[in-house]
Amino acid sequence: FADIPNGLAAISKVPGAGWLQIVAYGLYCEGTGGFGYNSDNQMSDPGNCGWKPPLLATSDPEKRKKRLNAELANGRLAMMAIIGMFVQDGL
Repeated sequence: FADIPNGLAAISKVPGAGWLQIVAYGLYCEGTGGFGYNSDNQMSDPGNCGWKPPLLATSDPEKRKKRLNAELANGRLAMMAIIGMFVQDGL
């Protein structure tokens, strides 16, 4: 791995077949249920993946809403952090 650069420069080292695999897998995931539908083609509730994660599962709607909002906030913070790392690496 010594010849592979760090950061955004590593993107140029991925071969074309690798990008094709990444795009094909993403299209497969979206085409087989990535649009928010259940197996019976009924639209699911936001945040309902059909299973209950151990730390987020609750029957109280207020608690569930608070936990889902916290998860959204953490996801947004993570996106901003990675964008900041990209900017720092690009400068």
